[in-house]
Amino acid sequence: MSDSLVSVILPTYNRAWTLADAIDSVLGQDYPYIELIVIDDGSTDNTQELLESYKKEVTIIKQENSGVSAARNAGIKKSKGRFIALLDSDDAWDKRKISCQIDFFKQNTEALICQTEEIWIRNGKRVNPKIKHKKPSGMIFDPSLHLCLVSPSAVMMRKELFDIKGYFNEDFTVCEDYDLWLRVSSTLPVSLIDKPYTIKRGGHEDQLSNYHSQDKFRIRSLMNLIDNAGLTPDQVQKVKKVLKNKCTIYGNGCIKRGKIKEGEYYLSISQSV
Repeated sequence: MSDSLVSVILPTYNRAWTLADAIDSVLGQDYPYIELIVIDDGSTDNTQELLESYKKEVTIIKQENSGVSAARNAGIKKSKGRFIALLDSDDAWDKRKISCQIDFFKQNTEALICQTEEIWIRNGKRVNPKIKHKKPSGMIFDPSLHLCLVSPSAVMMRKELFDIKGYFNEDFTVCEDYDLWLRVSSTLPVSLIDKPYTIKRGGHEDQLSNYHSQDKFRIRSLMNLIDNAGLTPDQVQKVKKVLKNKCTIYGNGCIKRGKIKEGEYYLSISQSV
């Protein structure tokens, strides 16, 4: 494993329309020691045709459609670098993104993970994130319980982080990042580099969050945290408070939509925590 090599993990599924921008932003980095691994998660569009033109510069993994968590995990396990950076196929990077994070790790030898600031693009137009999305730095566990405050495309971590905290939960269709970052931030600081070197794009129809209830998966994550994460008593109480609130909101929402049995199940969780 190279001490200087950064392995970039880029999963994609039917995103040929934007994939080249993501790949080019990696290949255009001003840091020279990069291994780019693209995982085609069973695409049925012209993704493979596009990837053919990059085959000399990119390691390509093709698998049956198994979800973004399985795709990322496959790439991480295949990687050779000391550092891991993630990039979603609809996002892109400023050319200085990797080098600034490597500089951070050189200056902070005990750090295991950091992220950059982001520029948000929605439907082709730049937008300003809401105050609730402002990224904290350091021990971010408490605010991260309410919503995900770490972007996969903005992070870099030492590879051993996955040995300590585990990989992405492959049972999660969405909120797999929320789940992992909570496991990480329960004991480790997540440092923020105040440079907007990640371009985060959204608003398009094929975003996973458009098709799945995020709170349903956040509830599962919080329940798993209580059972398996070795939290402090204070952390457990904070998790239970957020869990109770999310179960109440989600359960009542289910009942309003006519999903009575599902709603009653989540309301029963709310009453028991």
